[in-house]
This record gives sequence, C-alpha cells and structure tokens, in this order.
Amino acid sequence: MSQVFEGYERQYCEVSANLSRKCTAAAALNGEQRKQKLSEIKAGLDDAEALIRKMDLEARSLQPSVKATLLAKLREYKTDLNNLKADVKRLTSPNANLAARDELLESGMADAMMVSADQKGRLLMSTERLNHSTDRIKESRRTMLETEELGVSILQDLHQQRQSLLHAHNTLHGVDDNIGKSKKILTAMSRRMSKNKWIIGSIIAALVAAIILILYFKLR
Repeated sequence: MSQVFEGYERQYCEVSANLSRKCTAAAALNGEQRKQKLSEIKAGLDDAEALIRKMDLEARSLQPSVKATLLAKLREYKTDLNNLKADVKRLTSPNANLAARDELLESGMADAMMVSADQKGRLLMSTERLNHSTDRIKESRRTMLETEELGVSILQDLHQQRQSLLHAHNTLHGVDDNIGKSKKILTAMSRRMSKNKWIIGSIIAALVAAIILILYFKLR
C-alpha cells in the first residue's frame, strides 16, 4: 500500500466527515448563516475533489496489482463525493427551506431534520475509513519502529565486529613485528654460523698443513 495514497485517503475521510456534518447543520439554518455555511461546504468540496485527483494520480502510478485495489477504493470515494454534491444541490434549491420545514412538521422531532439516513451512513462510512486509515498508519509506524530497532541492533553488531577486526589486525601486526624480529635474529645467526664455518675450516686447513710439514721433515 502506498503511504502517499493513505495520506490523501486519510485527509479525504476527514474532509468528507466534516462536509457531512456541515450539510446537516446547514439544513437547520436560514438566511446569511445558511449562505455562509454553504460557502464553507463548497470550499470543502473543492478540497475533496483535489484530494480525489491526487489519489487517482498516485494510484495510477503504482504497480498493476496495487493499482487495481486502490482504484476500486477510489470509485467508492467518488460515489461518496457525488452524494455530497447532491446534498449540497438540494440545500441550494429554492424549495430547500420548505422541504426542511415540512419534514420537521411531519416528524415532530428536531433530530429527524438534523441528520438524514444517507448522511448518517456516509458519516459512519467516513469514520470507519478514517479509523482504518489510522490503524494502517499505526501499523506502519509500528513496523518502522521495529525496523529502526533492528537497524540499531545490526549497527551495534557491526560495530562490535569492527572492533574485533581491529583487535585482530593489531594482533596480526604484532605477530608480523615478532616474525620480522625473529627473521633478523635467524639471519644474524646464519651469518655467524657461516663465519664460524670459515674460521673452523681455516683452522683445520692450517692444522693439516702443519701436520704435512711435520711429517715431511721427519721423513726426510
């Protein structure tokens, strides 16, 4: 579900519920108060139409599997908007006051004029949609919080792994230093051994030469 569409949907449900209440209130008003209320209703209808257009554009920009569901919901909202326009048209008709007065006289109850069955239904539908939108927003917010907590946990694990890698790197660096020192010692020992071999070889050669000379003089 598109979060942008849900935002427009939530706004439309609020505007629709508000318009239903204003239509109900306008039916009980007369004169300038009625005109002022109708002016507010017409402005609200413009806002509702703008939200419908935004939802339509957003729904058509999504993938086909999601678009079909959103367009079906959008048709319900368009029907709701047409019903609101019909109510406003009845309120602005010349016989609106007479019809309202006759309805009041026939019913004998003030609330029968204040709220019509159709307006009640739309108000309940708008309220239900608003509640559903609120639930979806809460669920999205909860999912975002869970995702944020998971991200923080992953970052902490990565930080610990980084520290471990740095420690291992330092340890390997120390081992490299020790290997380098050992290599130098072994090289020095190898040189010293080679030097000692040459010295021992020289001594042996000198002794052999001395023995040969001694035998030579004795035999002679």
